[in-house]
Amino acid sequence: MVVHTPSHTMDTTAYAFAYQPPSIHHAPGVVGELEPVLDANGLSRALLVTGSTVSTVSAVMDPVEAGLGEALVETFTGTTPGKYLRTAYEGARRVREVDADVVVGLGGGSSLDLAKLIAVLAGHDRPLDDVVDEIVEREAMLVPEGDLPAVVAIPTTLPGADISQVAGVKLSLDPEGTPRGEIPSGGVSDARVMPTAVFHDPELVATTPTRVLATSAMNGYDKAIEMLYTRNRTPITDATAMRGLRLLQANLPAVAAAPPDEAALSRVLQGLALAQYGVSTPDAYRASIIHAFGHALSRTYDVQQGAAHGIAAPHVLRYLFDRVDARRDLLAEGLGVADAARDDEATAAAVVDAVAATRDALDLPTELRTVDGAARDDVPALARAVLDDSFMAAAPPDLDPTPAEIEGVFEAMW
Repeated sequence: MVVHTPSHTMDTTAYAFAYQPPSIHHAPGVVGELEPVLDANGLSRALLVTGSTVSTVSAVMDPVEAGLGEALVETFTGTTPGKYLRTAYEGARRVREVDADVVVGLGGGSSLDLAKLIAVLAGHDRPLDDVVDEIVEREAMLVPEGDLPAVVAIPTTLPGADISQVAGVKLSLDPEGTPRGEIPSGGVSDARVMPTAVFHDPELVATTPTRVLATSAMNGYDKAIEMLYTRNRTPITDATAMRGLRLLQANLPAVAAAPPDEAALSRVLQGLALAQYGVSTPDAYRASIIHAFGHALSRTYDVQQGAAHGIAAPHVLRYLFDRVDARRDLLAEGLGVADAARDDEATAAAVVDAVAATRDALDLPTELRTVDGAARDDVPALARAVLDDSFMAAAPPDLDPTPAEIEGVFEAMW
């Protein structure tokens, strides 16, 4: 084999992109196709996983149950926002008892993550109690070596948690009475929990309260932003993230309307699919520093991830642009503010202003002091949590944050 030495004019960027996404089904009423999609994948016994609120919404449950048809063997309604190991344990026990071969997550990010965690626990060939006891002792999720039940995702909110092979969990069987920040967090990342199929049905998403949609959307929006400056970027993910960011920037404000504009909601779902495309691969996760800040806040306080992102994102971007390029030109193009790019400083300011404007259009909180339980004395601990977060491994190249710098970002958002 002849190895050619590139000339100085050639783009020498090296990358690898091994990716197996789910089949993505997008249309009003598309959940009516659930059973034939399962059948085409050799799946016939579904455990439907959702929360107690969604389970009472007939406009969601009726079409999903009808779409699953005879494949639906049981509905598990134990999802909670905390995503506790105890709940996953209960769901995995039901998978084994009803002999389900697919776990269908229906609802927000918690239900989608829980479906993956249930599949992981159910895939162990050891007694479930032994596995869970070992997870609690190690404070780490254990992934079996063999096959897992398949996962299917049906989101009803907009955080962009469906086209992903990762899931987070609070590693506790008895969370009551324990301060939120003291419960260890863990997670799983495995190609086998990438959903087999994802169903983006605007009719289901439109049933979700406007406030919930707006809050969740900020998380998905930030995925599109971070895909462009992540250390693990590729030309392929650049392309999908750029198109996704354009769709989200143009259509997210309409999500805050009551009721949301159906055409805009469909375009938002398309934008989220593009923003997620390649975010989670076997060799890399591409969400980055904004998500690390979001984790620090949501794991310390009772604040929804999207609201945490709304508070953090403009300040984190301002910090990034003060220290590295962070591909501000691409961000300005994707956000539709490239005309303001007179120089690097103006480009950075235009990007920050555009993100803040989207946050404000979604009517999300802007200051850390407004979060219930937040205390300024927590800032050093919050900074440590950011620096320890696994997503910092995808921070932009050449960024070398110090504890004092991260504390300064929290002080700015206070």
